[in-house]
Amino acid sequence: MQRQTATAKEGGNEELLMTWTPESWRSKPALHMPSDYPDPKELVAVESELATYPPLVFAGEVRTLRKALAEVAEGRAFLLQGGDCAESFKEFHPNNIRDTFRVLLQMSVALTFGSAMPVVKVGRIAGQFAKPRSAPTETVSGETLPSYRGDNINGMEFTVASRTP
Repeated sequence: MQRQTATAKEGGNEELLMTWTPESWRSKPALHMPSDYPDPKELVAVESELATYPPLVFAGEVRTLRKALAEVAEGRAFLLQGGDCAESFKEFHPNNIRDTFRVLLQMSVALTFGSAMPVVKVGRIAGQFAKPRSAPTETVSGETLPSYRGDNINGMEFTVASRTP
């Protein structure tokens, strides 16, 4: 499956079209992903399972957001993005999601009233289970282990078992 996507215009000249495929990310530098998965077969099995799931966001939703963001870029709407910087599976619960939505809605009412513009609300939710780190390892009391990269990758506890991707 290939999709053509146009890139932004720079200096009045349109850039070349870029070819995108679900596999094209593999050809890019993986600066913040672990390269030391101890069981490559398990990694392939997990990737294969994930490939069977439906998309998290549908094409129509993306088109709607693009139009709304174009309004923001033109100064005809205000962008409000909110959510946690880092998330854990332990704290991921419908009540937390509800509370985040509630705060975003309350903020958007105030912004709409104050700015007299529509507010585009973007929730930063369920996308922060993996985090880039500035260093691949960390050292505590003389012991060096892989850095915690988020619950999607490894565990927070500073043990070999927890930090193994």
